[in-house]
Amino acid sequence: MKNPTNVNENRQVIRHGKYVYSSIIINATPEKVWDILMNFEQYPEWNPFITTISGNPTIGNTIAATICPPGQKPMQFKPRVLQNLKNTEFRWIGTLGIPYLFDGEHVFQLQENNNGTTTLHHFEYFRGVLVPFFKKMLEQNTLQGFEVMNIALKQKAESLRVAGK
Repeated sequence: MKNPTNVNENRQVIRHGKYVYSSIIINATPEKVWDILMNFEQYPEWNPFITTISGNPTIGNTIAATICPPGQKPMQFKPRVLQNLKNTEFRWIGTLGIPYLFDGEHVFQLQENNNGTTTLHHFEYFRGVLVPFFKKMLEQNTLQGFEVMNIALKQKAESLRVAGK
């Protein structure tokens, strides 16, 4: 059967292009981190990078998001969900209007560390003719956005753990 999301075995659509990666260890289980990531309604309360997100995160569906990389104006887009593996991975692909002009495949992967902690791997693959023109912004502002979000997610998950929630 053909994969309806056109994703290869690694659940990746974009194979070549610009890659931006960050990670953080969170003192909480993947289940707790996942619950926070998938609770879109609470993003405005804790997330400084993805300030709003809404929609049904089922594979193939389109969701709506607003991102605000440090030093940049907020950007709204409507990515298509590529993967939603509970407690493991959430992935989408967004375009700048026309496919292959400037596309981004955004990924959150949760790795259980078997000691009560989770490593969040937060990354994005970019492709398209405009990517070289945005290289500096991707390497600086986008990466900083990932990092501030990672820290905020860590603080939220760990504060809930301390509170016993």
